[in-house]
Amino acid sequence: METLQKSIEECNSVKELERLRVEVFGKKGYFSKEFAKLKELEGGEKISYAAKLNEEKEKFGELVNAKKTFLEAKEYEDILKRDALDVSLYSKGANIGALHPVMDTMDKITEYFASLNFSVEDGPLVEDDFHNFEALNLPKFHPARDMQDTFYFKDGALLRTHTSPVQIRTMLSQQPPVRMICPGAVFRPDLDLTHTPMFHQIEGLVVDKKGAVSFANLKSILEEFLKYMFGDVKVRFRPSFFPFTEPSAEVDISCIFCHGSGCRVCKNTGWLEVLGCGTVDQNVFNAVGYKNCSGYAFGMGMERSAMLLHRIPDLRALFEGDLRLLEQFK
Repeated sequence: METLQKSIEECNSVKELERLRVEVFGKKGYFSKEFAKLKELEGGEKISYAAKLNEEKEKFGELVNAKKTFLEAKEYEDILKRDALDVSLYSKGANIGALHPVMDTMDKITEYFASLNFSVEDGPLVEDDFHNFEALNLPKFHPARDMQDTFYFKDGALLRTHTSPVQIRTMLSQQPPVRMICPGAVFRPDLDLTHTPMFHQIEGLVVDKKGAVSFANLKSILEEFLKYMFGDVKVRFRPSFFPFTEPSAEVDISCIFCHGSGCRVCKNTGWLEVLGCGTVDQNVFNAVGYKNCSGYAFGMGMERSAMLLHRIPDLRALFEGDLRLLEQFK
């Protein structure tokens, strides 16, 4: 037993200790051989020898466990010492992080409108039917609901399909004038080259007394904004339809890739669609209890804007976490 105890003390690693444990406790080990001798003994001699072996086996097991605990703690401490970093040391070669291109684009847009005295509002990601549809002139069975496939919960709640519910909540909480933008994540069950189930929008809303706000004001502010975002581009407004604005328009800029001459990106039209807008429909004002008001609203997708700003061809690349792409935005 003294020899075994000395062997345990001489072990310098968990692997060495495990090898010794197998040599002693294994099928061909020390205790197996000693217990095999019991068949050659009889009576009291057999009983006393078995008791002695069991006592030695229990003591050896305790010594092995104690040594294993010590060695594991020592190995862990060695790893900590080996991998320790001096965080006070400065390195010019240290990698510097950066905002994700989508967040960077959102910040750029938010800063622009904040400088024009727009408040920045926020709202819940999980919405109800009233704020997400009804109050925005999208009653049940309205055909425009088909444009916005929706993630529903069993209780009838839903993941918001746009940031427009924040506009409704803002109007319900305060009286005109209103001058706000609402950036945030929205959700629709789409996944392809130009769509993802979660994406980001910024929508804007301006409301004042009747006649104080017009489509001309909207056109002016968006033209200046798009030149701020994309440089010296041409801007055009095309008639369109949105349930919550009337009249409504899609806004295009001259293609920043081919400068309007026509290419694959703009499908040889020379134009890129960037946002939608319009003057607020009276039914929306009725839903929030506003009277004798006029206003305009606009909205755009952050991923599309980020793709145009940074020349990214595939929307999915923004969410794959590929360092070869993200490291370009340091």
